[in-house]
This record gives sequence, C-alpha cells and structure tokens, in this order.
Amino acid sequence: MRQEPTKLGATYLGDFTRFRVWSPAAQTVNVTIDDGREIRMDVDCDGFWQADVRAVSPGTLYSYHVDARGPFPDPASRFQPQGVHGPSAVIDPDAYIWTEGEWTGIALDETVIYELHIGTFTPEGTFAAAAAKLSQLAELGITAVELMPVADFPGNRNWGYDGVCLFSPARCYGTPDQMRDFVNRAHQLKLAVFLDVVYNHFGPDGAYHGIFSQHYYSKAHRSPWGDGLNFDGPLSGPVREFFAENAVRWLHEYRLDGLRLDATHAIVDESPVHFLAFLTQAVRNAFAGEGRTIHLIAEDHRNLARMVKPGPGWE
Repeated sequence: MRQEPTKLGATYLGDFTRFRVWSPAAQTVNVTIDDGREIRMDVDCDGFWQADVRAVSPGTLYSYHVDARGPFPDPASRFQPQGVHGPSAVIDPDAYIWTEGEWTGIALDETVIYELHIGTFTPEGTFAAAAAKLSQLAELGITAVELMPVADFPGNRNWGYDGVCLFSPARCYGTPDQMRDFVNRAHQLKLAVFLDVVYNHFGPDGAYHGIFSQHYYSKAHRSPWGDGLNFDGPLSGPVREFFAENAVRWLHEYRLDGLRLDATHAIVDESPVHFLAFLTQAVRNAFAGEGRTIHLIAEDHRNLARMVKPGPGWE
C-alpha cells in the first residue's frame, strides 16, 4: 500500500479508498457509492470527516450527503464525468505512465509563454487535439504553454474563470489522463506547461462548498465577482489548506511546471502571513529536494515588488 499523498477527496490506496471532506458544523456526513452502498463517515475534532471503503476502484462514482441533504459532489473531486452537479469519480493519478524523459523544468530567463485556451485552440476543443498541435508551438520558438483555467465549470463553454470544481479538469476538454497526455507530450517537445488557477472566488453555479461549510466564504471581504474567500477569518485555516493542496496537487499529479495565480489583488487577507506567502511555502515544502524548477506567477495590477521576492512572509 502506498503512502497517502493528499488530505482531501477520494484517495485510492489499493485495498481501499479513503474519502475525506471538511464539514465542521455537520452532524452527519455519508458517502454514497454508485453500487448502492451508503457509509456513515467518522469526524475528528477539526471537522474532517473520513471513511475507508473497500471494493472501490478507479472510475467508481460517489457523492456525499450532509445532514441528510444531497447528493453533493466532492469539493475536492478529481473528476466530474457528468458535470459539476453530478457525482464525483475516484481517480488514481499514480496509474499514469509518464514518458517525458528527464524533464525537470525550465529556467525563468528561457521562458517564452504562449497563452492557450483548450476550448478554442483547436476545432475539437480537447486536450487530445491540442496535444497534437504542440509541435507547431515548439517550432515557433515557444518554450512554455500557459493553459487558461481548466477547473470544471457548468456547461461546455467558458473562459475558465467561473470554475467550481477546482481539482477537476473540465470533462468537456477530456479526462484527467488526457490532460496528463497533453503535459507529457509538451515535455517531450521541451515545452513547459503552466496552469492558470483562480483563488479569488468560486464561480456562481455549481460551487457546493458552502453546503459543507459556510466558512469557505469571508464575512468581511467581497471580490469583484461575488463573495470573497475566507483566508483570514474564523476557521480560515482549513480553507487556506484547501487551496494550498489544490496548488500542490496540480503541480504533482499533472507534473506542471508552474501556476499563474489569477488577480491576486482580489485575494484579501489581513492575517499576519498572507495566503500567497502561505501557498508559496506549501509548494516549496512539497517539492523540496526533487530537483524540479517550479514557477509561481502572480497577476497583480498593484505592481508590488514584494509579490515576487523570496521569503515566507511579506517583509
């Protein structure tokens, strides 16, 4: 049995699958498996519910019931094959066979970025179709591809900034392994792959996080696109960890070379250690000693030099 790599979602561990979700105010949380089983989960003192369930293989669909309401998709779902309102799927990211060679990343001074929207880059609008065209970008002199947000959203057309399933590639673009195929092919061509991620708000349709805990949302701050996220209020610790785990998972499970953080000026955090510093340290800790070059890029119209200076805080 391999070591459990993540804290949230459905983690396939061979003999069993571990389901884990945060819902601190709930009285009961059950996980329902698509074979009809409904399992009552156990809770710890921090409000994390967990159940280890046998005979659950990759591809199995599941959902949660919170205080007898539901079914709801997993806030940390790795894939939503029926859309953001449907059940979540168990995915084993370690089953993918990488053939990228000795790729370890790209230096900043060698980075020539091409911003790419999977849905519009080819007529098909899929990871597979885009992967087949990557050689043309390499021939052009591009050295890094920045994917516009792929976190799943309602419907089949979206610029990506209304994502709600932040751990799940949009099913209209393809499966998680097809996204890995895209990254694998890029690395074979010596192209780095960055991903645009949105940590300043949830999209307006299909964000079930508030069902599990209202503490995902800030009571003090709003964003230009709706309710702000709780990075500095009561019970903000698990919220900060949720988004940090999201960043680490994209980088680890898809071997991405970096993240572009959307509109960081809209991430309001008045705590002693700003969420961006917390996130940066989490990424450093996760990949220390691996020999990979990983870049974190902040889109911020304030042009603050401290945004790109090394160090765990804002000093």
